[in-house]
Amino acid sequence: MDRTYIADKLKEYGYKLTNQRRAIIDVLVEHQGHFLSAEEIYLKSKDKFAQTNFSTIYRNLEILVNTHIIHKTQIKDGTFSYELVCSDAHHHHLICKGCGKTENIDFCPIEDLQKKLGSKNFVLTDHKFELYGYCQKCQK
Repeated sequence: MDRTYIADKLKEYGYKLTNQRRAIIDVLVEHQGHFLSAEEIYLKSKDKFAQTNFSTIYRNLEILVNTHIIHKTQIKDGTFSYELVCSDAHHHHLICKGCGKTENIDFCPIEDLQKKLGSKNFVLTDHKFELYGYCQKCQK
């Protein structure tokens, strides 16, 4: 996902690419493949645009989640972490609880479960499958 695509996506939802959003996106682009907490994004964004404040970070992260530009998940201690959506293709994640590194899982284990749900008179509309653990670097 590049900055032009992100700017177009924001415009599609009626948002502009403000200096604060640009700083947030730059941080997320620089850390692709890793989840970052709102605090980490805030500290790194302040280096890019000094007028950024913490409430602006939270407000913009929610906008970026709602426009499907970033993905939000809980990794540890109930704290949310964020990363750029890496593709439009359906996939799931392995997530390191130490450093936030992510790796895509290219298959969907939910397909078998969905077949079994057919008899439950339940229509599955969405899901996410995330496996948490420690990458090789963090295991040491």
